[in-house]
Amino acid sequence: MQTSMCQEMRPPLLQNVRGAEAGMMLVTLVLAGATVLGDASGGEATRLLIIDSVIGLLSAGLMPLLVRRPTLGATLLVALAVASPAATPGASIAVMHVGWRRPFGRAAAVATLAAATHLLRWVWLPYPGLSFGWWVVLVITADGALLGWGALMRARGALVASLRERAVRAEAEQGRRVAEARAQERAAIAREMHDVLAHRLSLLATYAGALEYRPDAPPERLAEAAGVIRGGVHDALDELRDVIAVLHDTEADASGAAGDRPQPTLADITRLVDECKAAGMQITLVYAAAGTPTPTIGRTAYRLVQEALTNARKHAPDQPVHLSIKGSAGSALEIEVSNRVAASSSTVLPSGGTGLVGLTERVRLVGGRLDHRVTGDRVFVLHARLPWPT
Repeated sequence: MQTSMCQEMRPPLLQNVRGAEAGMMLVTLVLAGATVLGDASGGEATRLLIIDSVIGLLSAGLMPLLVRRPTLGATLLVALAVASPAATPGASIAVMHVGWRRPFGRAAAVATLAAATHLLRWVWLPYPGLSFGWWVVLVITADGALLGWGALMRARGALVASLRERAVRAEAEQGRRVAEARAQERAAIAREMHDVLAHRLSLLATYAGALEYRPDAPPERLAEAAGVIRGGVHDALDELRDVIAVLHDTEADASGAAGDRPQPTLADITRLVDECKAAGMQITLVYAAAGTPTPTIGRTAYRLVQEALTNARKHAPDQPVHLSIKGSAGSALEIEVSNRVAASSSTVLPSGGTGLVGLTERVRLVGGRLDHRVTGDRVFVLHARLPWPT
């Protein structure tokens, strides 16, 4: 598989290399030809023009070597500059190219060699009307500028590669954050469905169990229990529809089914207690909360009490439950639910074992704290402290 991938990637790479070689050869030929024509118009001897032409062609022929092996190719090209001005375009291209493709130290050595060859050429082929001092300034300035240009291209390439790598890494990090957000949202939805449906279904199981164990009950009691079961199923379906509406998270859902049923608040706990009492639970409620907390705190408190009563109905169906709610704005809202741990009973309903975990997470998200323990006299105590800002 890796071999096939390499074979697929090789042709474009070779095309790019060959294109660069052809382009550099063409530029070198044009510049070398212009140099030879300039020397011819200045009355240079035919023998020197032939040498210049050959060296110009040789410089163009070395361009493929410069592309494939920059240091060696550049060394040969700048060495030719000592023999003829026609090699100067190729040497200039070589200095700039090696500054782009190789580290600065190696590129500076090539640029120094290029300057030395041009200065050495002055010994046997000086330029009329130009002093040696100005020639030194011109050569050093030109080679320094070419070296700096190549180094700038190299730094820009490194910067672009670094930015591209950062973009790829940021994209991968964004994908990871999206996956984590989706996982958290799924967990929140699952927790909401657990809190809503576990209460309703446990009530239905209680009434269905009563019908199963008391088939000889009076018809009016059987009809009453069947009505409660029917109403409980209806409420469970409505609440399930509200939770599923959260999955869509659209304006239509917000103004539609989910908006028809207000979210539970702290004041709805008394109705919840009455509903559980009607199912046969023994609940003592001490309500001493002064005021109305924020909707988020109120909804969290309601779900907490709902889950606590559901757990009591599942694990200790015959035991009385004590519920205490107290607090005020500016302090905290404290909720405590306690019931005696029941001995093993055949009426204990099945449990998934995640209710307390979900409650702990729900309370933590609003800045509260949840504790639960079993005392020495076998009493299970659930205590929550929720923030209640002014």
